[in-house]
Amino acid sequence: MRFVWAVVAFVLATLMIGAGIAQRTVLRGPETVSETVAVSGDAPFTLLDGSVLTSRSGTQTLRIEGDGTIFAAYGRTSDVEAWLARTDHATIEPAGDGEVAVTDVAATAAASDDGAEAAAPVSPVGSDLWLEEFQREDALMTSLQLPADMSVLIASDGTAAAPSDIRITWPVESNTPWAGPLIVGGGIMLAVGIVLYALGWRHLRRSRGPRRKGVPLTATQPIDLAIDDESAERGVIAATPPRRRLTRGRGSFIALPVVVVSALALSGCSADAWPQLSASETPTPTATVVAEPDQQTPAVTQAQAERILTRIAEDVSQADAGADAALAGTRLTGPALAERETNYTLRATITDRAPLPPIPAEPLQILLPETFDQWPRTFLAVVEGSGDSADTIMTVSQQDPWSNYKLGYISELATDTFPELAPAYLGAPQVAPDSPFLLLPPQELAAAYADLLTNGDASPFASLFEADGDAFRAGVASNREQIVADFNQTGAETGTVSFTTQAGTQAPIALQTLESGAIVAVTITEDHTFTPSNPDAVINVPDTNPVASALTGVSQSSTGFTTTYADQLFFFVPAAGSNEPIQFLGYRSNVLSAKVV
Repeated sequence: MRFVWAVVAFVLATLMIGAGIAQRTVLRGPETVSETVAVSGDAPFTLLDGSVLTSRSGTQTLRIEGDGTIFAAYGRTSDVEAWLARTDHATIEPAGDGEVAVTDVAATAAASDDGAEAAAPVSPVGSDLWLEEFQREDALMTSLQLPADMSVLIASDGTAAAPSDIRITWPVESNTPWAGPLIVGGGIMLAVGIVLYALGWRHLRRSRGPRRKGVPLTATQPIDLAIDDESAERGVIAATPPRRRLTRGRGSFIALPVVVVSALALSGCSADAWPQLSASETPTPTATVVAEPDQQTPAVTQAQAERILTRIAEDVSQADAGADAALAGTRLTGPALAERETNYTLRATITDRAPLPPIPAEPLQILLPETFDQWPRTFLAVVEGSGDSADTIMTVSQQDPWSNYKLGYISELATDTFPELAPAYLGAPQVAPDSPFLLLPPQELAAAYADLLTNGDASPFASLFEADGDAFRAGVASNREQIVADFNQTGAETGTVSFTTQAGTQAPIALQTLESGAIVAVTITEDHTFTPSNPDAVINVPDTNPVASALTGVSQSSTGFTTTYADQLFFFVPAAGSNEPIQFLGYRSNVLSAKVV
């Protein structure tokens, strides 16, 4: 009976192991599903909507084939659509029932500031709008994990027809939860069969009993009881070794391969080959900062901002090397561009004039993007200084979807404390220039601080500003005293020095902090005027003020010279009604221009 049960166990083991292996091989369904789209027409761009990519779960594998260069980039759908507004393009969207449809979209009439229709974009390569871009020849394949609010732009070179063959592939969840238990159960059943087989064989041998029988002798033949002399001398009796050892050894070698085969089959089972009896709970993070329900999208992501700053640093470095103001203008604007244009002019005349410090790009310590879906849009960044240099704070803005981001304000941080900001993935809105919700509206901040520099503690705005830690205010006062002292050594009886300070013409930029305050960037200008005090005197500048001579092109004047300095300043302005004063954060000051009085 033991042999019968052993045979049954072997049959069950074979069936179970075979069924488990079959589930993992021949019975397993497809692991991916694909959607192929053929785009006809000669539109230079194709928009692959994010809803198509997320129509199935899992990682999206995008494959694009065509002749020549293939370009693909992804970004927020609203940004991609805004960039495409100037040109005809095709859109791939869901059509229901799992199908997709290709729709031709005509260009939207986009007008420039002067009312003339703007030219269509030529090449999407290098746009600051893209979160990532790819470029290959003839075939491009990449894996994506995009949400529904992001889309892919597909193009060739911006003028030729976009590639027409597009395939999207998603993974298919193909779990075989009973493959593992079947293989393991079959292995156990196999072991049981082996044990039953061994027990049955042992019982069979024991049930036969001993088989000793005498040698048949004839009645007339005597039995010789004598011991052979040779055997007696050796003292041994020759016997045939038992055959049982050979049988045991054969059984072991038969069982071993079967166990090894089961182990190898089991080793190929992954987690999806087992039933998930209990799912682990996913912890829900508690947000410390919650976005408003109607809050718009942050202008940039962390990776996008780092890439933009790197591009700005590279382009400005190249412009500095060649003193190329036009190249610098592709990445700088406002006071940041004005100070470099002046520096290029001075370097062309004054041989030992040093270039301005390079634009830092990394490591990025702080990022505060503006939450705004339209244009212009801005982000604030703080980049860690290298060596003994201070950290750098800057604002970077984009005027429209087709323009690159340009750096407008840049200063060195002059404080160790910084207001608390929203995380980069949430961003913050920009505060209106005339906002009444701050201690001082941003558009009035520059004029108030300029008055403070002119009148000191006598200024009506003195109580609004924190004096401790304001290294710029102390530096301006000390610098003016030194200029007057140096001038009076030779020109006290023939000339005078005067200083005026006023708000700059650049519009302020203010981004909200967590405590309803704002970080505000403004400019002020300082005029240093040297004039003769009698009609017979003249002001000579080549030795005392080579900058004025280089910028005006003259070496002396009977009416005097005025040198203008531009100061880029950053402040933290608390909310209206706060007991905290306005905190000075950082500054940068460079000569802007010079003229004859």
